[in-house]
Amino acid sequence: MKSLASLRDIQKRIDSTSKTKQITKAMEMVSASKMSKAEENAKRFVPYSEKIQEVVASIASSNMDAVHPMLEKRDVKKTGYFVITSDRGLAGAYNSGVLKKLYETIQSRHQSTDEYTIIVVGRVGYEFFRKRGMPVAKSILGMSDQPNFNDIKDLASETVQMFVDEEIDELTIYYNHYKSAISQIVTSKQLLPLTDMEEKATASTSQYEYEPNQEQILKVLLPQYAESLIYGALLDGKASEHAARMTAMRNATDNANELIDDLTLSYNRARQAAITQEITEIIGGVAALE
Repeated sequence: MKSLASLRDIQKRIDSTSKTKQITKAMEMVSASKMSKAEENAKRFVPYSEKIQEVVASIASSNMDAVHPMLEKRDVKKTGYFVITSDRGLAGAYNSGVLKKLYETIQSRHQSTDEYTIIVVGRVGYEFFRKRGMPVAKSILGMSDQPNFNDIKDLASETVQMFVDEEIDELTIYYNHYKSAISQIVTSKQLLPLTDMEEKATASTSQYEYEPNQEQILKVLLPQYAESLIYGALLDGKASEHAARMTAMRNATDNANELIDDLTLSYNRARQAAITQEITEIIGGVAALE
């Protein structure tokens, strides 16, 4: 009876693991499809990003008299951190990697919560900072798997305005850069102030005529440029999220296969032992009758 009970337990575990494997395999396929589309979205955004960078850099470097808060480096009294995470887990180290890097940066740079504030995309990041009592100025939850600019426009615009209004004196973004389907790199970049316009302008030889004047155009283009950097990082981060989840689900499926193989081996051994025990008992019974 003990052997039969053991066999039933092993069979239940095999059935349960098989059902889990079906779920992880389906999630892997869904994430692969989302990753492909997100990667395409990120690539299609690159030409626009490069062109607006070229125009802004050309104007900012050619008109040294133009003044704009986003171009001015000032004493840092308060730092803003913009971090991109996901709303759901099951994505391997996608969230933990970027949150760990930002947390360590804050711990090493700041002595007080008055010295920084956080703008966060994604429920995982929001809950992480809230649980630790860290200041979250703005957040957006429930971001689409394939976001468009309208999904992030208000948050990006408000974040840039925080810098213009001197609520923060610098802004750094933390996200996962999509390198390939199996490689996502935790990345941090300073977004504001825009202090490298002259370097970016050296690669551009285009000549532009401006109306009404360069300074007025900068007032419009600079916020748009900063917002585009945030949106580009979001597209990059979403491609990374889907790739990380696809890889995590593939690993889970592989682990389930290995577990099923081990359980099947245990089942066969237990079954063989039960049969051997039955044969031994039959032989013993026959011997006793002789």
